[in-house]
Amino acid sequence: MTFTQTSDPVIREHIQFWRTLDVEQQLGLFWFIYQEMGDSITPAAPYASTISSEIAEALFHQVEQLSPEEQLQIQRDLINQSDNLISREYASLNDTTKLLFWYLLAQGIDSQTIISIPGNFQLSLAAENLFNRIKELSFEQQITLFRDYVSPMGTETKTGADI
Repeated sequence: MTFTQTSDPVIREHIQFWRTLDVEQQLGLFWFIYQEMGDSITPAAPYASTISSEIAEALFHQVEQLSPEEQLQIQRDLINQSDNLISREYASLNDTTKLLFWYLLAQGIDSQTIISIPGNFQLSLAAENLFNRIKELSFEQQITLFRDYVSPMGTETKTGADI
């Protein structure tokens, strides 16, 4: 699996800390970020090409067709790099398309076609602190952070030699 990671030490530190959170807190943080910054991220939702958006939308629609429990599990599986079809398909996407896919998931949560976090969900103190630190980053740093965070998710297809 190949992905580009920034050399910016601040971004790398934020990502490393984000990944120390449990999966539920990682998902919750992503949702809170979307809620807080979704309007500013919208113009940056990277429609680099029609093909990228079509691919991201096709994968999103696969998730959208699942039961709410399965939708949530797929999101967990992506973070945990579990081996399943959607995780492998996701891993084959370029970084921009991966970011777009997560943006589409957030929009799906907003429109209630994708399972939302529970209404009583609260970020842990660690996640809340990271959220506040992310809000202080420049817009360009935020987009780089999100891209670098979602890039290594998913899992590569196993070949016969890997089995």
